[in-house]
Amino acid sequence: MADVPAEKTYVTNATNVLKKVLMCSPVHYRFNAINVITAEWMKKGDTEKNEVMVREWQTLVDAYAENGVEVVQVEPHAECEVMTFARDFGCMVKEGAVIGHFRHPARQVETTFYEAKLKELGVPIVARVNAGCMEGGDFWMLDEHTLAWGLVDRTDEAGVANLREQLWKYGYTVIGVPVNPDNLHLDMCFNIVAPQVALAVPEQLPYQFLKALDRRRFEIIPVSAEDVFKHGCNVQAIGDGRVIAIEKNKHINDKMRALGLEVIDVPFDQILHAGGGPHCLTQPVERP
Repeated sequence: MADVPAEKTYVTNATNVLKKVLMCSPVHYRFNAINVITAEWMKKGDTEKNEVMVREWQTLVDAYAENGVEVVQVEPHAECEVMTFARDFGCMVKEGAVIGHFRHPARQVETTFYEAKLKELGVPIVARVNAGCMEGGDFWMLDEHTLAWGLVDRTDEAGVANLREQLWKYGYTVIGVPVNPDNLHLDMCFNIVAPQVALAVPEQLPYQFLKALDRRRFEIIPVSAEDVFKHGCNVQAIGDGRVIAIEKNKHINDKMRALGLEVIDVPFDQILHAGGGPHCLTQPVERP
């Protein structure tokens, strides 16, 4: 009898060694007032400055390449104004991809292109939001059985309930984490950077969620509320104690270094005006 090939494992947690990611150039990015950060910069007369954004984005692509992470680039499309934030079309679990549903019509067209790339890569779709909304910036795997989605501005209770119904068969417990909507996504005030270590803005997170982290023996690196819109929590763990972070948030990066983490700085500035950082620009595809 022929051997049956083992099923492929995609993403098992938030901190194993990152092998492959999806990214999309900001060459066609357009400022859009669907987030508080960009809306404020627009009031000041700022514009997208695509050439600057592309240069900054390339430093993240290069950092991944230098650290052994394969970057699969999704072709940018002019009609997709915010497509560069590859995190948000959905998320990945061990079994494959979970396709979300964007709250804002300006972003809904992106899903088709990202899903086509997943199909090209042979990644199975294991769940799809067909009631309510979900964006990947709200998603975290707290452990191998517990999936958390922030109920912030872009993911709602209907979307989380819909995913709970679809994912229980894989053995996952799905929880919602209500957070002030000004935070946009959960990754703006919470980010897992190493096993049982997380950046967090405690006053922005609900008591029950903090207790859930405590039960799982997480060490919290505190980040102040004033650093939320400076993307202080918006970093990307790539495994083996390495984290890609924004260079100008030195005081936060130094806290991670003090715990023995290797922090790889990227010189982001203009991309931050668009409302996202390294975590937002990255969709993990393989982290077995």
